[in-house]
Amino acid sequence: MKIATLTLNPAIDKSAAVAQVVAERKLRCDPPSYDPGGGGINVSRAIRKLGGDSLAFYLAGGMAGKMLRELLDQEGLEQQVLELAGPTRENVIILEKSSGQQYRFGMPGPTVQEPEWQRCLEEIEVLLPRLDYLVASGALPPGIPPDFYGRLARLAQKHDTRLIVDTSGESLNLAVAAGVFLIKPNLREFAELVGEEMVDEVQEERLAREFVASNKSRFVVISLGGAGVLAASPEGVERVPAPVVPLKSKVGAGDSTVAGMVLALARGKSWPEALRFGVAAGSAAVMTPGTELCRREDTERLFAQISQRRSL
Repeated sequence: MKIATLTLNPAIDKSAAVAQVVAERKLRCDPPSYDPGGGGINVSRAIRKLGGDSLAFYLAGGMAGKMLRELLDQEGLEQQVLELAGPTRENVIILEKSSGQQYRFGMPGPTVQEPEWQRCLEEIEVLLPRLDYLVASGALPPGIPPDFYGRLARLAQKHDTRLIVDTSGESLNLAVAAGVFLIKPNLREFAELVGEEMVDEVQEERLAREFVASNKSRFVVISLGGAGVLAASPEGVERVPAPVVPLKSKVGAGDSTVAGMVLALARGKSWPEALRFGVAAGSAAVMTPGTELCRREDTERLFAQISQRRSL
């Protein structure tokens, strides 16, 4: 086994469409669809769509937790579940057909008790010797201490597992203080991480280079939205523009980017190749509706375009 993902606050994403969103009126929606959700789970789903394999480790409980397991079984994902007393959260995503706007309502997760999150760390440590990469993605649910990813980072170092952390705020600060392999903040999150209110184009390259030099994270990939990414590594800093693609949904684009990068690295690709494959996967994700994530054929086509552009 090479890759595992960790999702502490997964969800069922319930998606539907309605003609128009109007307050104080009963709205008739189209039949809903149900998808597994949560950062790490989406990374595992995207890895699967890209032709790779990973273990999805997550916390779940209640009827929604049971549905989550069934949905992941249907997608053919290998999974390991830590049962919670509280029920898994459910999110609602509504597409307004008249405007094409998407409304996303995220619900809070269950409160995770100390024995539950302590057991999570114990079970993850058992897995670590078998892993090359562990992706910990998503916000912490209520009850889990903010230094959880920091504790995980120390365990990963103990077992020589490369930890990728995709979160924000205090939990990200405490993770990088312990030292991680890769982080993928957006520009606002990165500015907060380095103690700046705003970061301009000149500053962001210098600060990203300095952050890597501090040994808090070997690689930093800063998401710039439609402009692509700014990436820093021990070899230097570079920008990888995103290809222009038709926009259908931004849901899961960041998770697809992480999936593309870690899968390429696990396959032995170089860092520049992995970075471009990640950008291709993220761009492919916005071409799909709802929570579908990236498609392999789109990702490979966009990767060829991005790689060709670099060689010119």
